Amino acid sequence: MERLINIRNLFRPIQPTVQQIAGLVSYTEIFPDDKLLNCIYCYWELKTNKRLEEQFNYKVVADGCIDIFFDLNNPKESLVMGFCKKYTTFQLADNFHYIGIRFLPTMFPNLFNIDASELSNRVENLNNVIPSVANFIESNFSNGLTFSQITSHLNQYFTNHLKVENTELDNRLYQAIDIIFKNRGVLNVEKDLDVGLSDRQLRRLFNFYIGDTQKTFSQVVRFQNILSAKPSTQSLKFNKLFFDNGYFDQSHFIKNFKNFYGLTPNQAFKK
Repeated sequence: MERLINIRNLFRPIQPTVQQIAGLVSYTEIFPDDKLLNCIYCYWELKTNKRLEEQFNYKVVADGCIDIFFDLNNPKESLVMGFCKKYTTFQLADNFHYIGIRFLPTMFPNLFNIDASELSNRVENLNNVIPSVANFIESNFSNGLTFSQITSHLNQYFTNHLKVENTELDNRLYQAIDIIFKNRGVLNVEKDLDVGLSDRQLRRLFNFYIGDTQKTFSQVVRFQNILSAKPSTQSLKFNKLFFDNGYFDQSHFIKNFKNFYGLTPNQAFKK
């Protein structure tokens, strides 16, 4: 598969690190094999290091990606989470060991010919979406495997999948995505995305390959760029970060940020 742009070079989907509860819960990301870098942003591991005293609330912020994930304690029930235009909270058990595959924007639909809009803002049983991948996970993973062993199996599986996959790509979509990334999501989508497609045609491509409209995707990219900047509460107050990122006023910025993160900027970046 060839594209005019390399999404990985322009976009880093960030999930804020899980709060370390006295070392009881840990989160790790690792990049895939070089052959998969254009498709998969990372593999991730979220696990308890010992049984917790209560259930664990795990918050996922909007990042523009689609993830497959499963618990090694029960790999039969693998799941896929689509593009989300707001944060999502998962109530996990007191003991878990999750493994995830985070696909770069557009790549899940490209690899599996799945309409991303059918998965948007929800979590679906993977067996209902891609039975072959669900069967692979169920047959090859169980407790006792190390994260390194797991990622090795995943690298081999997805590399083999790439060899047989022959997806036709519309580079006008990637031209639009390139413009969004280079403008950090701060643009007028009706005027600035001049790639030779009507607004309706472009919206159809974004819905299929991203999971939502070009406007919503731009808003998520803008949010992710704010996370990448790692602003302090002082810079939020005095440097007017909200103006630099295309917001008209502070209240609009706070409302939008909280929708994607689940916390206000001051709460999220509190030192």
